[in-house]
Amino acid sequence: MDPQPSPVRQWRVPRALPVVKALGALALIALGLALTDGDPVRPALAGSLAAALLAWALRDFVAPVRLAVDPEGLTVIRGYAGRRRLPWAVVEAIRLDRRSRRGVTAETLEIDAGESLHLFGRRDLDAPLEEVAATLTAARAAAAR
Repeated sequence: MDPQPSPVRQWRVPRALPVVKALGALALIALGLALTDGDPVRPALAGSLAAALLAWALRDFVAPVRLAVDPEGLTVIRGYAGRRRLPWAVVEAIRLDRRSRRGVTAETLEIDAGESLHLFGRRDLDAPLEEVAATLTAARAAAAR
């Protein structure tokens, strides 16, 4: 078996985020039950939304690390909780996309790997995206030497 190099750096969702999502799901269930008023649709809708929120929180518990970098390349999250290895040779670009609308600026880290595009937000990596992009670019440059 070919061992993977240990990551030089990795980024994960904030540790409190899955807990907040799970608490939000419980609050939805309580709200649905409190507002039942003889109507079965309200608790069913609240239960459905709570289940979706719990599934989202479970993903954060199962696969908290969203991005890792080492001298050989990147490891990114794929699908619900899978991982995909991207050697530096397939990484075409690392960009930080900033868009401002109505006074709110949104940032997205884009990793272009040819046939796939991987997008990460601030809440995915729990770090300033500018710093993450700089770290990735420096690691890519060091690997090219």
